[in-house]
Amino acid sequence: MKILIGLAALSCLYGVLILSLASGTKFYLIWFAVGALCALAAAGIHSGAWGRLPAGVRIAVGVVLAAVVVGIAAMCALISTQFHAKAPKHLDAIVVLGAQVRAAGPSRVLAYRLDTAADYLKAHPETQCIVSGGRGANEPETEASAMRRYLIRKGIAPKRIQMEDRSQNTVENIRYSARLMQIKTDHIGIVTNNFHVYRGLRLAKKAGYRHVYGIAAPSTPLYLPNNMLREVLGVVKDKIAGNI
Repeated sequence: MKILIGLAALSCLYGVLILSLASGTKFYLIWFAVGALCALAAAGIHSGAWGRLPAGVRIAVGVVLAAVVVGIAAMCALISTQFHAKAPKHLDAIVVLGAQVRAAGPSRVLAYRLDTAADYLKAHPETQCIVSGGRGANEPETEASAMRRYLIRKGIAPKRIQMEDRSQNTVENIRYSARLMQIKTDHIGIVTNNFHVYRGLRLAKKAGYRHVYGIAAPSTPLYLPNNMLREVLGVVKDKIAGNI
């Protein structure tokens, strides 16, 4: 029971931390939900209500919880296989997937992607770049415009950068960016944070990218549990929707 109470407290504290990031999504609520479930379970054990349930019900609940934990762990293992993804040299183009933009500019998670893209573009002057991302309700401008400006400040020539500024999610990032590519653009790199590469590649392959490679940018370890859980649910959602 003490373990459950500890998990409830940690989950809620982590939810507060994620909330403080002002990431533009309400995914932080899942940590409060997990905390509430842990607290409810602890209360059930303390009151004896859990022990009064039929044995079959307790076994069924245990099996379901175990299946969920194993499923999440397995998906995290798959996602982690692309944590260190690197693309070959001389790609035709790279697509940089958008993320939160604030009044001060790209968020840290987006800056990681852009810094990684800039390094690749400087090393391969013939490679073109597509920055992909529309404007969210809490963003001062489109992600694509902020990304383009950031790369130009990093020394990338404006003529090498195309903007895809309509997309509102990763699926649209991939699909709309494909429409900007010429037929001869065959070898493509997807630049995003390490936890996001697996899903980005799966979406790109489903969308018809022929030779596609991941280019993994770093991420902040403190926020990785949130990002990984969000990716697990994202993969499941896109699988159900037929996007991967």
